Amino acid sequence: MSQPPTIANQAPKQSSRLMSAYLLGFLGVVIFGATLPVTRLALEDFSPLFITFFRAGIAAILALVLLRLLSKPLRHRDDGAIFIAGLCVIFGFPGAMAFAMQTVPASHGGVVLGFLPLAVAAMARLFAGESPSPQFWVLSTIGCLMVASYAFFKVDEAGIGGFSVGDIWLVLAGVFAASGYVIFGKLSRTTIGWEIISRALVLNLPLILPGIWWFYEPRFLTPSVTGLLALTYLGAFSMFAGFWAWNVALARGGISRIGQLQLLQTFITLAFASFLLGEEIDLVTIVVAAAITAIVAATRKF
Repeated sequence: MSQPPTIANQAPKQSSRLMSAYLLGFLGVVIFGATLPVTRLALEDFSPLFITFFRAGIAAILALVLLRLLSKPLRHRDDGAIFIAGLCVIFGFPGAMAFAMQTVPASHGGVVLGFLPLAVAAMARLFAGESPSPQFWVLSTIGCLMVASYAFFKVDEAGIGGFSVGDIWLVLAGVFAASGYVIFGKLSRTTIGWEIISRALVLNLPLILPGIWWFYEPRFLTPSVTGLLALTYLGAFSMFAGFWAWNVALARGGISRIGQLQLLQTFITLAFASFLLGEEIDLVTIVVAAAITAIVAATRKF
């Protein structure tokens, strides 16, 4: 008669599961961290709106294939909420981000969007009817003022400071992303995370395909190799594989553990901006990025 598994026997399995969760989570953060610099590369050959819809088209095809291979039904009881969340993360966030990358450096965007985890937490608490502690709001206010000050006083290549159109697009991108993530967070209590983003992509295909056709221009048929690879990356990785890796990691390792890896994303974006685009990362940018990361980490205790 077989013996029930002991704690000692379960420990290696749990350790292996947690390690795989950390590896997948880190992979997801690296994929997301490269998105802003890669978007700037894609903008050399394609328009912001074409990038938004075409990357979604690539991801939607991959999602449809995956759902069919796993024999998952295409209909879901939460299709309405999934569709709305999809509008935010498939069109709103990438579109606003692409427009922002036309006027601000990727490193600048990485610092501003580094505050996104805190925005998501704030919206989640408000929509869930919770009452955040005073410490949470104090730190949130400090973080907002820090990001706003950085965006305003940071001097661009032309020697000009102040808020730019790109900063407005970055704020809109953050609002769209936080809204979508909050809805996805609620849905993930009953449905696997990768399945939610896959269904969101498939549900939005009736909007994605006409959008690709509408924003297509003849010049897009002769892109550079770099531009084509960048567009492919945004669809296959930023929009699909990254979400898959991140959501599986959260399911295996837990939100509290794996979520901390997101604190690395700003620095990964800065590294890619320097490596892929040759952007100069000055001391102010590094200090502000570190300060914002510290604030986001501190708010998770309240």
